[in-house]
Amino acid sequence: MPVSESDQGDTLGTDEDIIHTSVGVLDKTVKILEALETGPVSLGHLVSATGLARPTVHRLATALEQHRFVCRDEHGRFTLGSRFSELAAVAGEDRLLSAASPILRSLRNRTGESAQIFRRQGDHRICIAAADRPTGLRNSIPTGAILPMQAGSAAQILLAWDPPERIHQALHKARFTAAKLADVRRRGWAESLNEMEQGVCSISAPIRGATGQVMAAISISGPMERMSQAPGRHYAPLVMAAGKYLSEAIQGSITSRE
Repeated sequence: MPVSESDQGDTLGTDEDIIHTSVGVLDKTVKILEALETGPVSLGHLVSATGLARPTVHRLATALEQHRFVCRDEHGRFTLGSRFSELAAVAGEDRLLSAASPILRSLRNRTGESAQIFRRQGDHRICIAAADRPTGLRNSIPTGAILPMQAGSAAQILLAWDPPERIHQALHKARFTAAKLADVRRRGWAESLNEMEQGVCSISAPIRGATGQVMAAISISGPMERMSQAPGRHYAPLVMAAGKYLSEAIQGSITSRE
């Protein structure tokens, strides 16, 4: 729902609370987001916490929901949405990319398969870095490739820790299930076989930002005839280790090293 300039004139709970600025609607929006920092809250709690009129809170929260800055949990309460983690991923991308190349090359050399890093952008995922297997049959995904969020182990990683409502919406078109995402959260890695392309499999693990949010996924992919029918059993520890290293690099707890 678009927020019009007229919202700047909405009154707050009391006259003394009125914000007299040219961007009053922004001030009110920030009040709502600050109230959500402590966790999911009801509309009534938002009204109480912000001191804003109930229609104003409902209108702004609904607009924020449409832009994914706010979402609803399984109880219908408002909570911070996935858009913040998506923007954080973009903000941290330079640091990630500076550490990514040697890790991708190492992962490729240790597994013998092509390695990639994906970040989410809306309903798609983008390959932001890759190291291809130099010879033989390989699954080549170039940097900049845009892939769907409905299939593949990287998509599972990027979706698994989302709020339940967002997961529910995404699963309508997905080639994986809620049970599979629960397994991903439990074990910390994802596996796909024939999801993106017949005869191709992949293994992915999360790359986490400073607050622990999943900001990207690191993957290896290749033909099932070489990686087997259970690639996770053989490759998951290596992919998870690479994801952990990059998470620590982004968080600034380690220095870059080859």
